Amino acid sequence: MRGQDPTRRLIRRPEIVAVLAGLALFAATTAVGQVVEKMVPELQGPTPPIATGTAAPLPKWVVDDKRKMRAYPDQPPVIPHSIEGYQLSVNTNRCLSCHKREFTQDSGAPMISVTHYMTREGQMLADVSPRRYFCTACHVPQADVQPLVGNTFRDMSEMGIKKAGSE
Repeated sequence: MRGQDPTRRLIRRPEIVAVLAGLALFAATTAVGQVVEKMVPELQGPTPPIATGTAAPLPKWVVDDKRKMRAYPDQPPVIPHSIEGYQLSVNTNRCLSCHKREFTQDSGAPMISVTHYMTREGQMLADVSPRRYFCTACHVPQADVQPLVGNTFRDMSEMGIKKAGSE
């Protein structure tokens, strides 16, 4: 031990084995990755060119201003008039100019539900809740089109079920 520098560190056998094992593992995974990449089949062939055609005409909106029957309890009412050109942004909501509590008497429009003036916790607010501000998130205008999917829904009253207490 005399004559050797005490600060010089010798690499021990376990460290050499660990480094060699790591290099072998890296080489093996790289080789497997290259083989697997070549073995994976293509999921699609060459992309066909996009066909161009005429767009279907836009449907006509139902604008008869008649309130529609709701299909299920708690369904948001549909909009029975055109909303084309209505501005609905963070700063402006044209729907509220007729449907807000203080404007319904002059406009003749139905007042928005009191639930639109509540927080999630049920606390009443002086103005429309921010979570209920964007009307078209729930309320939609109706178009005069055929349904995309057939509907066989029947109301309970049509099925011959009697209401409780009607006997």
